[in-house]
Amino acid sequence: MLRSLTIAAMLVAAAPAAAFAQSGGSWSFEVGAGTDNRSKDASKSGNDGYAYGSATWESGDGLFYVMPSVQTIQGGGSNLETILTAGYQPEAFGYQFDVNLAYKYRIDANPGYDDDTWEVTGNVSRAIGPAKARLQVQYSPDQVGAARAFTWIEGRLGWTFDPKLRGSVALGRREQNNAPDYTGWNAGVTYALTDALDLDLRYYDTDAHTFGEQYEDALVAKVSFGF
Repeated sequence: MLRSLTIAAMLVAAAPAAAFAQSGGSWSFEVGAGTDNRSKDASKSGNDGYAYGSATWESGDGLFYVMPSVQTIQGGGSNLETILTAGYQPEAFGYQFDVNLAYKYRIDANPGYDDDTWEVTGNVSRAIGPAKARLQVQYSPDQVGAARAFTWIEGRLGWTFDPKLRGSVALGRREQNNAPDYTGWNAGVTYALTDALDLDLRYYDTDAHTFGEQYEDALVAKVSFGF
């Protein structure tokens, strides 16, 4: 059922780009690699290195965006995950909002493996001087693999030390059906080596070490290049 809706998802994601094409929309791109692919503080790459790439179209007024992306993973026999995201990001009363819908598909997964999912994400953030705070809520009715629905809630605090250096710390909670519930956190810094090249060093941990290596702590380095 989910896979049969892939074309519909692509059409929905492309609608903002078509509707606002005349308003001066633009594309940006990013590629990168890291020592571990962490999502919601748990590893998606078997605690091994990974690479990723994304392209983002944003409408001329900055409200709508569409982002196809790809990343290497290890899960269900698949080594590659594709993601198509469409979102809306208005600003009101000094707060930045971001609501998006993502379709994820794991290529060449083992037969019988649940290889695709929908995720909806809501973010609200506020910046005051060098400080920035963000609250994220994410939900999927049926995630990939044997697990089913999940809810993720995360609070993040960040600080810009200077134009090149910024840091952040985050604490999140994941409630899942047919998979472990856990609390995770991360803290780290990002340094701008150039205007386009960033280096991120971040420590991750969860309270679910007994459920597998993907939940164990790790110090993760990532480099990203945007253009």
